[in-house]
Amino acid sequence: MGDARNYVLKCSRCEATYQDDGVRLDCSNTHPPALLRSVFQQDFVIRDLPSMMRYRAWLPLGHVVETAARPAVYRSAALGTYLGLQNLWVAFSGWWPERGATLATSTFKELEAYTVLGRLSHDETRTLVVASAGNTAAAFARAATETNARVLIVIPLSAWQRLSALVAIGPTVRVVAIDGGQYEDAIAFSRELQSDPAYVLEGGVRNVARRDGMGTAMLEGVEAIGSLPDVYVQGIGSGAGALAAHEAATRVIADGRFGSNLPRLFLGQNAPFTPVHDAWTRKSETLEERNPETARNQIRSIVASVLSNVAPPYAVAGGLREALHESFGTTFAVTNDEVMESMTLFEQTEGIDIEPAAGVALGALRQALQRGELAPDTKVLLHVTGGGASRLTSTTRAQRPSVIVHRGKTAASSLAS
Repeated sequence: MGDARNYVLKCSRCEATYQDDGVRLDCSNTHPPALLRSVFQQDFVIRDLPSMMRYRAWLPLGHVVETAARPAVYRSAALGTYLGLQNLWVAFSGWWPERGATLATSTFKELEAYTVLGRLSHDETRTLVVASAGNTAAAFARAATETNARVLIVIPLSAWQRLSALVAIGPTVRVVAIDGGQYEDAIAFSRELQSDPAYVLEGGVRNVARRDGMGTAMLEGVEAIGSLPDVYVQGIGSGAGALAAHEAATRVIADGRFGSNLPRLFLGQNAPFTPVHDAWTRKSETLEERNPETARNQIRSIVASVLSNVAPPYAVAGGLREALHESFGTTFAVTNDEVMESMTLFEQTEGIDIEPAAGVALGALRQALQRGELAPDTKVLLHVTGGGASRLTSTTRAQRPSVIVHRGKTAASSLAS
């Protein structure tokens, strides 16, 4: 019996369409890089479910995945008053069950993990390979453990402590930790496995399920506000979450009941590692070539280490440059000091801790206000992409990575045993 899917995949460049096999990442036609997008066969429908699956009509699923994961959207009183914003809404993607936010690894990456695993065909036998700087690893480890999915996760060794504290890793999950590695090393290691028939790459931002899963934060916002926001604010690394919000908003506009204007994207990056901000502010069609060692040093210096993607999809069709242009968006470079100040401000006003990446988002919002880019009555959706970690209970299970390898070692030799 085949998968019952209520969508097709469409190329952002040539508009070729495909029936989904659960793992397709690219268009088969010959042209410059382009992202695929999910095209659903129904309008915005909300199911009576207490999880992100209430929006399953707009999730690219091949089989049902059970989860309690859900962000919470609420109108901010304290932070909004402090900032002088009358219509500040917070999408809190973390662990704050009192508010209704039930992402047990405390970041929005769970929204993508459950959707990616649910997108797989029911008869998929290959092991899914996921590269991560940390948060995505924890989300996939938890989701795969809960659903008994076979997943190989590749991370820098520096990310292991957080992962092992958040998740009691199940037997279907293997973790490769790269000693001395960064996110790009994890990506390079995982790509070595794409020719091995035992594995299939998850694909990062090219995977429509990642973007559609994270897009549920925008759908939560639309449901709570009753309309699309005027402005959407987020800290970005790969920019997948920003594209997710933009694509979800496009679908909402097509539905016709919640507004006709795309939310402006206000996207923050942690200075000095700001490849998207640099390209956008100089009106470039492509990212600037960065010396690899310079990039590594910049990444080492930022507090929001998860925002360290060296090759975000800026210039590709359907990518960040197009989304910023279509939404009349803009970008911000947020210093470490601004990140820390914003994290403190959020906790003092809203009463809960947030992750550095969310501090980048709030720092970007504060810069926008300083520039005079927002009126007091602007409907703003601030996406707190991680928070509530201090409220989590660490796992007590003694755990080690399945394999620890030194940076530069090949995947074939590392996994041979």
